[in-house]
Amino acid sequence: MPIIMAIPNPAVPSPIPADRAAVPLRRLAFRALGTDCEMSFVAPGPAIAGHFEAEARAWVERFEARYSRFRPTSIVSRINQAAGSWVDIDAEAEQMLDICQALHAMSDGILDATTGPLLRLWNYRQPPSVLPDAAQITAARQLVGWPMVRRAPGRVMLPHTGMSLDFGGWGKEWAVDAVAELALQAGVKNILIDFGHDIRGLGAPPDRPAWHVGLEDPAAPGTHSGSIALLAGRGIASSGDYIRNFTHAGRRYGHIIDPRTGRPVTHGCRQTTVVADSCFKAGILSTTAFILGPTAGLDFIQRFPGAEGLFVTDTHRTQTRGFWNYVVT
Repeated sequence: MPIIMAIPNPAVPSPIPADRAAVPLRRLAFRALGTDCEMSFVAPGPAIAGHFEAEARAWVERFEARYSRFRPTSIVSRINQAAGSWVDIDAEAEQMLDICQALHAMSDGILDATTGPLLRLWNYRQPPSVLPDAAQITAARQLVGWPMVRRAPGRVMLPHTGMSLDFGGWGKEWAVDAVAELALQAGVKNILIDFGHDIRGLGAPPDRPAWHVGLEDPAAPGTHSGSIALLAGRGIASSGDYIRNFTHAGRRYGHIIDPRTGRPVTHGCRQTTVVADSCFKAGILSTTAFILGPTAGLDFIQRFPGAEGLFVTDTHRTQTRGFWNYVVT
């Protein structure tokens, strides 16, 4: 994901509730889910803050241990390693697979948890010296397709050797929302959760009416070209190819793969940002819309009430009508 930076914006005045005005903002940073995780929040007291921090970190660690394809002992890795055989799973893993199935249907096959073979073929971390040819892409695509996954109560099987699952397309965003729920249960009502720049805000910081989030400029990574006010309870996520990519023969190939073609997206879109009522929804909409491109992508976002999106291409910007309701600079 491209960077979405949480930043202050002192230019926006508003009345601050007395119970928040003098409360210090507490910050926690740690490494998990293959990225930098940060939380800024206001807690009713140090005991509650400490309990919430420990509970949040434990939940994230458990989630990563169970569902990361980079953990050899995770449930996902066990399923991948046993391709061709049935694997027993618990009720929680069943729920994760239910999500994969729902996302595949919702996105008309664009969000496919079985795209692992294509991700390996176009590995931007170890760029190929020779681009994959048509035969290699066809062979990888034959191992991709959620409808091939076989399921039975308490069991799952990837029917062909070489198939693999990957929850990376939505797992981080799911974790953000789960930690937001833990915060509410702990009595933490004002918090900004940022896991690798997938973000969810509850309440507001002590001295502002809303959390302000900077939108990274894809033409100048590391800088922001404006910011938005993240209203209470909303989530925001971006998808793009200007950071995770490799260049071959002068052409950029990003890390986001279109399973319909078996190739990286190359339609000129640099970044898609979506605001929605959860980080999970923002993430899945931004990824799907990025693959679809600005025209079809905007139409797709607008199918979901309350979701708003912004596209940045090589030549212009375009957005849903309601996106400007969030823009402050």
